[in-house]
Amino acid sequence: MMNVGIIGAGHIAEKAARTLSAMDGMQCLAIGSRSEEKASAFAGRFGIPRAYGSYSALLEDPEIDLVYIATPHSCHFAQAREAILAGKPCLVEKSFMLNAMEAASILALAREKGVFIAEAMWTRYMPVRQMAREVLASGIIGKPTMLSASLSYNVSDKERVLQPSLGGGALLDLGVYLLNFVRMYCDSPIRDLTTSCIRAGSGVDASEVISFIHEDGTLSTVYSSAFSQGENTGVIAGTTGYLVFDDLINPTCLRICRKRHVVEKEIPVPEQITGFEYQFQACADAIRAGLFEPPQMPHAETLYIMHLMDRLRAEWGVSFA
Repeated sequence: MMNVGIIGAGHIAEKAARTLSAMDGMQCLAIGSRSEEKASAFAGRFGIPRAYGSYSALLEDPEIDLVYIATPHSCHFAQAREAILAGKPCLVEKSFMLNAMEAASILALAREKGVFIAEAMWTRYMPVRQMAREVLASGIIGKPTMLSASLSYNVSDKERVLQPSLGGGALLDLGVYLLNFVRMYCDSPIRDLTTSCIRAGSGVDASEVISFIHEDGTLSTVYSSAFSQGENTGVIAGTTGYLVFDDLINPTCLRICRKRHVVEKEIPVPEQITGFEYQFQACADAIRAGLFEPPQMPHAETLYIMHLMDRLRAEWGVSFA
């Protein structure tokens, strides 16, 4: 049994607790919050044996095998650092850190201390990723030449989205999924980048469009917004057809089309608990194998995306200061 301790008691932590309770070989042993009252209430709702009124107290528990950091971006650096110094393997909710400098510092510390750490970019761990790659490798849609995707939710009432000091904006919350989508299916280096952004009154990025021309000639265009509700789909277009992801972050199926709007084949995604189980299982497997990063989300990819997001914010004039 691998014992997981969750830091943070918000919505994402609730999803993680539900997932772990239904998994074989893993359990949520403890929840850590900023108050004992909140931790106890969370533990009671999800049947978690141990509740801690501070994050430090959870990290001191010798029976915790993996720490899941489920707090806002602005908290990740300090919490991951404390966990690493306590010798605790970590799965850190996306976006991994506020910027590439923080990410590089944490990854260097983890290497120095010999502690496992990974980014919880759950789309990287799902079986649909390999399923899509197999479709592309089969040649059924020809040579992929264009990727397009969108991800928009109206979360403009959330403090963590509005405040620069909390790492707010659409990019770290939603756009990060789009950048990972591009990298999962087109890892050719970026030759040219063009982008536009609409900023919220607080200065954070509210909505954006990002286009990449890759060295292999592929064009990738993605859209995200924290102020609107979107279709939230992805398409990989090839020379003879296209592949549709019916939901960008948690697909239920892949659709292969070789004529406009005519579905030639639909490939269902395996049934799941919530979709979070794959990242937890990948971490457990990597830790048991003595690895310090999961193959599904290598440190180099986490750092690449962090650098790319720094570059985009610089283009928009968005700062967290």
